[in-house]
Amino acid sequence: MTATDVQRAIDAVWRIESPRLIAGLARRVRDVSLAEDLAQDALVSALQQWPESGIPNNPGAWLMAAAKLRAIDQFRRHKLLDRKHEQLGYELGHEQDRSTPDFDAAIDDDVGDDLLRLVFTACHPVLAPDARAALTLRLVAGLTTAEIARAFLVPEPTMAQRIVRAKRALSAAGVPFDVPRGNDRLERLSSVLEVIYLIFNEGYAASSGSDWMRPALCEDALRIGRVLAGLMPDEAEVHGLVALMELQASRSAARVGPGGEPILLLDQARGRWDHLLIQRGLSGLSRAEGLSAARGPYTLQAAIAACHARARTADETDWSRIAAIYAELATVMPSPIIELNRAMAVSMADGPAAGLAIVDGLMGNPALATYHRLPAARADLLSKLGRHEDARAEFLRAAEITDNERERAMLMARAKELSTTKDTKSTKHQQ
Repeated sequence: MTATDVQRAIDAVWRIESPRLIAGLARRVRDVSLAEDLAQDALVSALQQWPESGIPNNPGAWLMAAAKLRAIDQFRRHKLLDRKHEQLGYELGHEQDRSTPDFDAAIDDDVGDDLLRLVFTACHPVLAPDARAALTLRLVAGLTTAEIARAFLVPEPTMAQRIVRAKRALSAAGVPFDVPRGNDRLERLSSVLEVIYLIFNEGYAASSGSDWMRPALCEDALRIGRVLAGLMPDEAEVHGLVALMELQASRSAARVGPGGEPILLLDQARGRWDHLLIQRGLSGLSRAEGLSAARGPYTLQAAIAACHARARTADETDWSRIAAIYAELATVMPSPIIELNRAMAVSMADGPAAGLAIVDGLMGNPALATYHRLPAARADLLSKLGRHEDARAEFLRAAEITDNERERAMLMARAKELSTTKDTKSTKHQQ
């Protein structure tokens, strides 16, 4: 095995093992930042030793054992007098005495609970949403700071500071490394799911930059979601979120043209949809609906995505059902964006005039003042109604607001198509 092969193998091992390693260490040292530092020290040891000794049979256990030794050395070298740290040093030393002869025992049987604690800690609501997302990608997905910075289109030093501040905030707030219980658990779970879906959405429809999609972020969110579903098998909304992401991710290959241009849902070649992901998504949706009689917001959104997935062609889409599910979703999670989506479903079911009436009612909503999809939706409906000049103005306004270069180009192109088209009166019901 060449040095390059070893480096690639170590990178792969780190991506797989680092979340469990950091989670196990955090439970012992009760400090996420220190746990990550110890894990990084173990990685440095691996980079030094594995090229010569070869990759061990159980690399995760090797890394855990190395990190424990490093923790013991730190506690002893600094001669910490704090009783808490003295006790931690004793516990780590006691564990090391028992586990060093058997590397397989260095990874606890409790790894699932440790990972769950890590997810809940990284997504703690004491942190801002962008900090939660960055810390989750760092600790749970195993991404480097450079990778996270590239994903969110910010300079690496900026992202590094964001992650450092997030870890400091957790320490300053005294956030316990534990899974909350009772009502607090439900509230915190909502924060966890919000972060995972935020990561997925930034990959599925990039908010800025030159790419319409960032597939790696979708894959990371799906990976975290699947881990969470395995750790919390009885939580309906966890399965609902994973189902939603599976169903949306199934369309990824068909959403981008050869030149990187966006392809909207009704124009996509459905033969390019990933039917394995669709089946997984439909199975997850069925499980979510079976776990709870009352469908939560992610399960409802998955049900909408399932309507699209089941339609063999765009014309077969059950838009009336989709509009009804959006109405149900609006009662569970009221939002002007949900109402905008409902308007578009209504337009497909009952005609563009019906949809435009709902959209026009949203035009003065301050929450949508900089949301480019509102004027884009209105432009689409106006165009269908033959009001081409008004539609062109709305497409241009949407293009001015969006920060995504691919989306801006698409909106400008649609405006240009209408520049030489005269207004016509149209009452035709359009699907």
